Amino acid sequence: MPGDPVADNARIAELTAIVEAVRARVRARYPAPNGSGRPSSNGGHVSDLMPIVHARDAAQAKIAAIGSVNPRAGGILNQAIQSVKKTIARSLRWFVRDQIAFNREAVSAIEAVIEVLNDHNRALQDEDLRSYWGELRADWDRKVAANEIQFLRGIAELQGAFQHRTTQLESNFREHAKSQHANYLGALDRANIDIQQRLWADLEKIRQEYDRLIHTELRLIRQRAPVSIPAPSAPAPAADSSPEFDYGRFAERFRGPEEYVQRNVEFYRPFFAKCENVLDIGCGRGEFLALMRDQGITAKGIDLSEESVAQCVQSGLNAEVADLFSYLGTYLNDQPEQAFDGIFSSQVVEHLDPRRLPEMVRLCASRLRRGGLLALETPNPGCLAIFATHFYLDPTHTRPIPHPLMSFYMEEAGFGQIEVHELSPAVESMPELAELPEGFRKRFFGGLDYAIVGRKL
Repeated sequence: MPGDPVADNARIAELTAIVEAVRARVRARYPAPNGSGRPSSNGGHVSDLMPIVHARDAAQAKIAAIGSVNPRAGGILNQAIQSVKKTIARSLRWFVRDQIAFNREAVSAIEAVIEVLNDHNRALQDEDLRSYWGELRADWDRKVAANEIQFLRGIAELQGAFQHRTTQLESNFREHAKSQHANYLGALDRANIDIQQRLWADLEKIRQEYDRLIHTELRLIRQRAPVSIPAPSAPAPAADSSPEFDYGRFAERFRGPEEYVQRNVEFYRPFFAKCENVLDIGCGRGEFLALMRDQGITAKGIDLSEESVAQCVQSGLNAEVADLFSYLGTYLNDQPEQAFDGIFSSQVVEHLDPRRLPEMVRLCASRLRRGGLLALETPNPGCLAIFATHFYLDPTHTRPIPHPLMSFYMEEAGFGQIEVHELSPAVESMPELAELPEGFRKRFFGGLDYAIVGRKL
C-alpha cells in the first residue's frame, strides 16, 4: 500500500536485485575487454566499457528511485510526514513524466552505445586472435622446421656413422678374407710343391730301379753272348795324334779364345757342383779345370797335346800328357776302380775312331763311382749349319755322332738319367737363319753343339 515503508524497502531491494542480475548478465555477455593484456592489432588495447556500464547502472537506479519516499522510523508523526511526501510525489508525477521518459531513453541510448562498443571490441578481439594465431602458427612452423632440420641432421650423422662403421667392418672382413685366402693359397702351393717333390723323388727312384733293371738284363744278355773287348791300345803315334801345324793357334782361331770357352763351360757348373774328384778328358787349355778349381773340387786333366798340358801346368792346374784309352785302361790299373765321381770330355769324341767310342764310354763307366756323372760335348749333326761351318774345318774330325747314338752307347755302358742339351744356337753365329720359319729353324738349325749327361746306375 502507498506510504508503507516496508513495501518501499522491499521494492528498492527488488530493484537492486534486478539491477545486479542485469549487471551480472552484462558482465557474462560482455567480459572485460582484453583481460589477458594482449595488445590489439593497432598496437594498443581494446576499450574498457565497465565505467560506462557502471554509469548506466547508476542512472537506472536513479530512474527507479524517482517518486519514492525515504523511509523513516515508525510513529504517527512520521507516518503523517510520509503520507504528505507520497501525496506531493503523486501530484508532481505529471510534471516529471517527460523527465522520466528522457532518462529512460538516455539509458537506452547508453545501452545501444555499450552494445556497439562491445561489437567493436569483439571485432578487435577476433582480429587480435587471428593475428595472434598467425604469429603462433609462424612461430610453430619455425620451431617445427628447426626441429625437423635438427632431426634430419641427427639422422644424417647417424647414417654417416653407420655407413662408416659398415665400410670399416666390410674392409676388415675383406682384409681378413684376403689374408685367409692368401694363407690358404700359400699352404696349397707348399703342399703341391711338397707333393711334387715327393712324386719326382719317387719317380726318380722308379727310374733308377728301371734303368738298373734294364742294365742288369743287358748285362745278362751280354754274358750269354760274350763279346771280346779289344785290349787298350798303345799310345797312338805322334803322326796320328798331332797334325802338322800349330793346333793351339788353330783352336784359338776357329774354336774361340780362352775367355769364350770359359763362358761356355759355365753351363756345367751345376752338374758337377757336388762332385769331389773329377777327370777332364781332352782338357785343352784347362778352362774346365779352372772352373773346378774355383769351386774347390779336385780335378785332373789329360790331353795328347804337350803344349796344352804345359799351359795348364803353367796356370797351376793338374794335367798330364796321356791317351784316354791308355790312361783309363792301363795307367789306372794300380788304382781301385770307381776312382772318380765325375768325368768331363768336351770336343773329343768326334776325333775318335767311331768303332772305339763304345769302348771309351765303358772305360769311363768303369772308373766312375755309383751315381757318378759323365758329361760329353760334341758338334751336333742335327744342326745342318755345323757342316757348313765348324765340323769340316778341323781335319782331325772323323765323323759326327748323333745324340741318339751316343745315348744308346751310354745306356749300354750302364748309364741312366740321360739328358741332352743343345748349346751355341746357330742363329747367334749365322743371323741369316732368323729369316727362316721358327719351327723349321729349331728343327734343322738348332744348337751347333750338344751336351749329353748321364749318371752311372
